[in-house]
Formats: sequence, structure tokens, C-alpha cells
Amino acid sequence: MTEFYDALERRNPADREHDLIAALPRQVATAQRGSTAMAELLAGVDAAQITSRAALARLPVLRKGELLERQKALRAQDPFGGYSAIGWRGVAGGRGARRVFQSPGPIYEPEGHGSDYWRMARAIYAAGFRAGDLAHCSFSYHLTPAGAMMESGAHAVGCTTFAGGIGNTEQQLQAMVDLQPHGYIGTPSFLKILVEKAAEQGLDITSMRKAMVGGEAFPPSLRDWLRERGIEAYQSYATADAGLIAYETRAREGLVLDEAVLLEIVRPGTRDTVPDGEVGEVVVTVLNPDYPLIRFGTGDLSAVLPGPCPSGRSNTRIKGWLGRADQTAKVRGMFVHPSQVAEIVRRHPDVQRARLVISGEMANDHMTLRVEVAGRPEGLDQALAGSIRDVTKLRGEVELLAPGSLPNDGKVIEDARRYE
Repeated sequence: MTEFYDALERRNPADREHDLIAALPRQVATAQRGSTAMAELLAGVDAAQITSRAALARLPVLRKGELLERQKALRAQDPFGGYSAIGWRGVAGGRGARRVFQSPGPIYEPEGHGSDYWRMARAIYAAGFRAGDLAHCSFSYHLTPAGAMMESGAHAVGCTTFAGGIGNTEQQLQAMVDLQPHGYIGTPSFLKILVEKAAEQGLDITSMRKAMVGGEAFPPSLRDWLRERGIEAYQSYATADAGLIAYETRAREGLVLDEAVLLEIVRPGTRDTVPDGEVGEVVVTVLNPDYPLIRFGTGDLSAVLPGPCPSGRSNTRIKGWLGRADQTAKVRGMFVHPSQVAEIVRRHPDVQRARLVISGEMANDHMTLRVEVAGRPEGLDQALAGSIRDVTKLRGEVELLAPGSLPNDGKVIEDARRYE
């Protein structure tokens, strides 16, 4: 039984990079031609010139909040806000969406007709599922796309699926006892509930020896707890907008990127990429002509890991989900955004990294901008304090630190206030 889903997982990294970059101009042109919203965002961009990561990095980042606001504004004309290139009669030119889903917001996402449209098969295969297995799927089958995403991937692997959906614990346990599935696909927390409940009731669900989990954090403690009970579980990282982004392998050293994803890590609130290893926001460009989101900011934090995966897969690895990038805070009645911190830093080239720390108690807020800088340039602290006032309309103190002093956790705004 081969370890790899296909030959793409082991190809030379230079060949992969060449193929991804070669596809970029076509994808940008597709976005401009098929999506009115992306055409506006990329107005004036010559798609033929987007032939490198550096050229891609000069394009704006589309963040989920912006997508949501445009969808809301244009809901009567196009529930996708002009981002989708497919739809139905009267929407997006009437071109061929198979399903439409609703995620919290609400945000509406289209599904096209391609086989394994969300590209989940690679993650499911890496978790040990093989053709002929029965997979018990406990992701939601209504409103959100999770159930359909996972089921289409399992079918591409060759699995039979049971549409368990969410909730109905007793019924799902009975189905597991009756059908004896080979594995589970769903959230790790619900799998734990099922295993505990089965033990309490003396039910035999030991046919399940593997799991592919996602949708929430999967701490090592829960991974080990499941292993002690005979289930090897692996996690995937996917979104309703982009499909599969990365997945865990038997090496259990980070998550390997999907083959159709061009990933960047950017400083929260900016379009600027960060060095490998530094935590920042996950930004993806997925080679999907139906929903052509260029530089889509997921709002999730992660970082690139060095070197190849010990499993033999040659694609880039990331650390996995490390938190949320949207760190907007309200200070003395006014919102402060990561983009404002970025603007302050841009005004002062000596500053290498910065973090705005909000402290104090409710109704007695204090802001301190902690910045990394080589040496102590004369007058920099006063100049930074002035920029804080100009950009945020609030007063703040400044603390100069040596390079490398700030934690590598992706935080641009740290809310350290006490609310008790």
C-alpha cells in the first residue's frame, strides 16, 4: 500500500514552484475576467506580469471581512458579492454552480462540478483511508460545506461514506455498532464524545482505527488519548473559501501544503510577507477558476517550517493553526486595527517589528507600543508617540527593545487588560 496519494507529492520542489508560478498569470486573468469583485480589486494589474512571488506580493490581500461586507452590500444583485465566477440563472452569468453553501456571517460559497472539488482526498488518504473503507462522516451536511467537502474527498479515495452529520450522538453510535466503519471523519471533540459514550454504554466501536479530523484545534493530548484507545487521528486544515490548504502526515511534523495552493505568510493587517519561520497570517491563492480568490487572507495564524517532511512529501510545511490574525481592539471607545500598527511602523524605517500592548482595567486603558530597533536612534520614541496619535487618534507610550525581543506569535495587538 503506497504512502502517497499521487506522484505530485514527491516531485522536485523546483518543478512544483515552476508549475505554480506558471499558473499565476492565467489565474489572475481568470479572476479579472470571471469575477467582477476581483476585477475591481485588481484594476490596472497586467496579469501577464504576475510571474513571480515578488509580483504576487505586490497585489492587495483580500480579507474575509472585506468579502463579507461586499456580499452584504450586493446581496440583492449577487449573493456572492461578485467574487464567484459561477452561479445559477440570474447570478454570476448563470454558469453552473452545483451547490451553494452558507458559512457564519453569513458568507455564501459556491461549489463547482469538478471531481473532489475541495481537494480533500489528499488529506483523507494521508490519514490512512483507502479504497473500500467505510468512513463515518460527522461533519455538517447542511448550510456549511464541511460534510460535502469531506464526502467528495472520501469518494475520490474510493471510500464508502455514512452521512452522520452533527449531533444525534446515540443514533450515530448505533450506526457505528451496526456498520462497523473503518474510520471517522469529523471534529476531534465529537470523536472524543463518541468514544467516551461508547465506553460508558459498553458499545463496541473498535472497528474504527483511524480518523481525519479538522474544524477545531487538535492538541497532542487528545491525539495521544485517542491513540491509547486504538484510533490514529490526523488533522487537516481547510476553509470553506479555499478548500484544503494543508494536511498532517504520519511524520506528525507540521502540516504539508496541498498541491494546488500557493501560500504566503504575511504580517497581520498588511500585504507584506514575513521571513520563513515568523508567525503571520495565512494568505492563499488557490488555482480554482470557479472561485478565483487571489491572495485571500484566511485570518488564521501560522508559520512556515524549514526543510522537507520526513514522510517523503516534498511540499512546504506549516506549523498548523496558531490562532486568529484579526486582533482589532477597542480602546477608550475607538477601534484600533493591526493595519494602523503597520502604518505607524511604515513611517519609521528603523523599526523592525512592533506590538501594541493594551493594558489596565476596563475604562482605564493604557497603550504601549513595543518596538524592536537596533540601537536607540535619537528622538525615535517621541516620533513614534506622535505617529500613534496621528494614526489612532489616541495617546500611547513607546518602549524600545533590542531585535528579537518580541515573541514570535504573530500578535500585532495584545489585549492584556483585566475585565474582572
